[in-house]
Amino acid sequence: MAFSADELHVLRRSLAHALQSSTAPLTAAEVQDCLRLAASVDDAVQEAGRLRAFLLADLARYRAALPGSLSGYLELLQDALAAGYEPVPDDLAALRALRANPLAAALLDRAQGIAERSVRRRLSTAPAPRTRLLSIAGGAASGPASSGSGSSGSGSGKDKEPAQPRPGDRPGDRPARPVPTPGEVFPPRRKPSPPPAAGRAAG
Repeated sequence: MAFSADELHVLRRSLAHALQSSTAPLTAAEVQDCLRLAASVDDAVQEAGRLRAFLLADLARYRAALPGSLSGYLELLQDALAAGYEPVPDDLAALRALRANPLAAALLDRAQGIAERSVRRRLSTAPAPRTRLLSIAGGAASGPASSGSGSSGSGSGKDKEPAQPRPGDRPGDRPARPVPTPGEVFPPRRKPSPPPAAGRAAG
């Protein structure tokens, strides 16, 4: 990012005003200069982003055309690394295949160093893994079996006795469910209500 001489003058004046102890407001002309400088900075940032996108697109295209595009790929990779590009695994693999070339070998050492520093930086800034919560008394770990065993040892005297097997049940089989009575299956029907008095008189 480059600034013109006038923009640098405005930037220095703005910084000096921000650092000084006086709280005097900026003049109207100074405010306009600062606004124009901010707009120029925004334009420069957007243009830098567009140039970076074009550079990375060209780099990927030259990398896909290797080994025929060796010189162009190495030149673009140097420019990308100088602009802060972090090489991807495809770049490292391509450079390893081209290490017979002295420039490719030098770029491989440089790219590997950048990639290693990038990995260490990501690991150092990664959030710590969450520790699993241990089950506490009364939680999910203490299910019906554990709660039942605790109640049996409490000495309350209200423990339920095991169900007695019915005659004819074989050992190890669960007790059969009771057979419903006919009254439970077919409940008695309600008696129809008598007709109104007017109806009986008419009949």
